[in-house]
Amino acid sequence: QVQLVESGGGLVQTGGSLRLSCAASGSFFSINTMGWYRQAPGKQRELVATITSRGSTNYADSVKGRFTISRDGAKNTVYLQMNNLKPKDTAEYYCNAIERWGQGTQVTVSS
Repeated sequence: QVQLVESGGGLVQTGGSLRLSCAASGSFFSINTMGWYRQAPGKQRELVATITSRGSTNYADSVKGRFTISRDGAKNTVYLQMNNLKPKDTAEYYCNAIERWGQGTQVTVSS
């Protein structure tokens, strides 16, 4: 079995920071692309950021300059450093890799 487990969500005030982690475990050969997505109630799930095994990154315009995605290949873990958080960032954040989704971690930003 393959599992993705996210952690690091929580409640933070506007301007604060959070660091999300997603660890992949189970049987797999390698992971090409890992990414973070988010979904607010009543809205579609949207891409936040992705990173390839070679370190190539892509960010949604709404988070550029504020969020940084990184990965530790040896640990099969992807991170999302979120700085200068805003209320619009409030959503359930999901990790995606190996054609799997994590369980999600809630991020709530209060004003």
